[in-house]
Amino acid sequence: MFESYEEARIYPGDRRGQRQLDALLEKEGIRRDGSLDYTLGLYDQEGELAATGSYYRNTLRCLAVDSAHQGEGLLNRVVSRLMELLADQGVLHLFLYTKCDKVHFFRDLGFAEIARVEGLAAFLENRRDGFARYLEELTARAAERPLPEGAVRGAIVMNANPFTLGHQWLVEQAAAGCDLLHLFVVTEDASLVPFSVRRRLVEEGVAHLPNVMVHQTGSYMISSATFPSYFIRDAEDVALAQARLDLQVFRRIAGALGVTARFVGEEPFSAVTSAYNRVMAEELPKGGIRCVVLPRREAAGQAISASAVRQLIHDGALEAIRSLVPESTYRFFQTPEGEAVAAAIRGAAVVVHH
Repeated sequence: MFESYEEARIYPGDRRGQRQLDALLEKEGIRRDGSLDYTLGLYDQEGELAATGSYYRNTLRCLAVDSAHQGEGLLNRVVSRLMELLADQGVLHLFLYTKCDKVHFFRDLGFAEIARVEGLAAFLENRRDGFARYLEELTARAAERPLPEGAVRGAIVMNANPFTLGHQWLVEQAAAGCDLLHLFVVTEDASLVPFSVRRRLVEEGVAHLPNVMVHQTGSYMISSATFPSYFIRDAEDVALAQARLDLQVFRRIAGALGVTARFVGEEPFSAVTSAYNRVMAEELPKGGIRCVVLPRREAAGQAISASAVRQLIHDGALEAIRSLVPESTYRFFQTPEGEAVAAAIRGAAVVVHH
């Protein structure tokens, strides 16, 4: 039956293909995701789009089969082909988000569930032991820092885009209240400052704190900028789903590491981050984890923010960031590599997140 369908890439400039794509997705109750690198279509003998699927980096997205063609193995074919295309690029570890009632389809294709928010979304990966191995790596690193019984272990998760004096102050305050502080840097490269740079600046900015251990989140914690929300209709539900999924994953990480407190800074600027923090304050205590909200460090009467730093860089006022960032961050932007990052920020249409 596969032979009766023609496979083709749907290019952004293919108007007819794009119209068919939107019509199929709408028919199946989802929207086109805003972040797609590649879209595949399967067409029937009449040239109508019968099934589609896309990927963005290492996540599969916008998977849909026309109701008239369901039961013919088309989802399997689309997913298998997308996985082949990604494998050709060396991308083997894949993730997807879907409606909870669709999870069983993907289990049959070899995906394992990591977390879910009933009625909203489920998070899966194509390695049955992927998350377990990530937890093992974290616990093995933590074992290098043996602590006495009753020791306090805390955690911070940050994007640090880039690392500011506000971030540094938050880490210092949290570290003062812990025997060991696990500092997770969001790995996903959805930021103007690349992950490799963000992690380096974080490590340099906390090097004076001996009880801080820096980790990467891998693909297990994602940014709101690239959370695939195409299958969730209500904007409020999108933020809720991403926050609750992230926090379910974090609770399992905290359990493996013995973390009993998560530290966050007050959020006076970003409505999305503020909403996330509210959900965090509600959800974490259910898992026996304190949510500790710390006031933001200020400069000239204003809370220090990475958005403000990016705006100054965007406006060409590089010298003005010196009072807002650690010396290590400032020095980075004086290097050729830093100038390349600054140029990317200057060229961005939007540098402030709301």
